[in-house]
Amino acid sequence: MIKPLFNNVVLKKQKEQNETSSGIILSQKPKDEAYAVVVAVGDGVSVDGKTTVIPVKVNDKVLYKKYSGTEIKQEGEDYIILSCEEILAIVE
Repeated sequence: MIKPLFNNVVLKKQKEQNETSSGIILSQKPKDEAYAVVVAVGDGVSVDGKTTVIPVKVNDKVLYKKYSGTEIKQEGEDYIILSCEEILAIVE
């Protein structure tokens, strides 16, 4: 498993859906959106003796900046490593 350092977060990219929940198959590729699930969180950064708190936790579904981070592939899965500042929102 990947263990991020400092204020970095590892996200697992969500698979694009080609079928709606009612079973309708979409003829064109759905809009590319930057949603992912948090799989690992770093320990934070120490600034002036205080460690910053990372606002997300494992299994949170998040929206991140579309072209940010570093994409990697490990054990057949696609992951993104990025700074927690590049996460825009937690999706509930």
